[in-house]
Amino acid sequence: MTQSLAERAVEVLMTADGRAKTALGRRHAAEWLAARAAGTPLPIGQASPPLRPARPDAPELLSPRDMPRRRPGSTMGRNALLHAVAHIELNAVDLHWDIIARFTHVPMPLGFYDDWVRAADDEAKHFNLMCDCLEAAGSHYGALPAHAGMWRAAEDTVDDLFGRLAVVPMVLEARGLDVTPGMIAVFEKAGEAGPVEALKTIYSEEVSHVAYGSKWFNWLCGRDGLDPKDTFHSLVRRYFHGVLKPPFNEEKRADAGLPPDFYWPLTEPETDGFPPENS
Repeated sequence: MTQSLAERAVEVLMTADGRAKTALGRRHAAEWLAARAAGTPLPIGQASPPLRPARPDAPELLSPRDMPRRRPGSTMGRNALLHAVAHIELNAVDLHWDIIARFTHVPMPLGFYDDWVRAADDEAKHFNLMCDCLEAAGSHYGALPAHAGMWRAAEDTVDDLFGRLAVVPMVLEARGLDVTPGMIAVFEKAGEAGPVEALKTIYSEEVSHVAYGSKWFNWLCGRDGLDPKDTFHSLVRRYFHGVLKPPFNEEKRADAGLPPDFYWPLTEPETDGFPPENS
């Protein structure tokens, strides 16, 4: 019996080791895309994804306030930066397989699954690029603590596809477009060609992931007769903790289908229309 895409997604989510998780995900992605190219798509199916994906014993996960501060001017600081990106990419692998498995009850075109399978495959490649850079520097993924809050957006939007698309690709991944050029500059200044090349690959490919989010968010809004901008603002205020912080990479955000009037209004906290008490 053919294993469904949803079952394959859960299999990835239940694999703890990062290298094993990404190898399995890349194999499933290749099989899905090959079947689609042949005109014989695999069944989408249904499955029961875990609330949280399996994770290796290391890294130790800490709350944001407990994460150590490291300066990127040192080798240790740059390794910490690579480790943080590896952790983000591993979470992104799971986020993309989770959106495939968790929302099969929502009727979506096959193109929706094509996009997120491709995104998950990209993220697997990105995780392995970061691991390769860490190992070349004498370190490895798991050698340092990591941010415990990375999965919070998935838990908050566990039953809301609109919210998941708004917060994960259109806010969190869009933030990656803002900050990655600065990270590339850090490694260029240090003369470290491997991380520069890896981060440039990530930067070029993340635009499409934000674009997938924007495309399917707008598609769902159109299907349900909702105003995309108003709906996006409402969902981000509901599910995202805090305000969006400039500076924004407006050019790359535009390439991904995110116009400025989507994100600039979210840089200020929502008010009730009354002045603050102490004004």
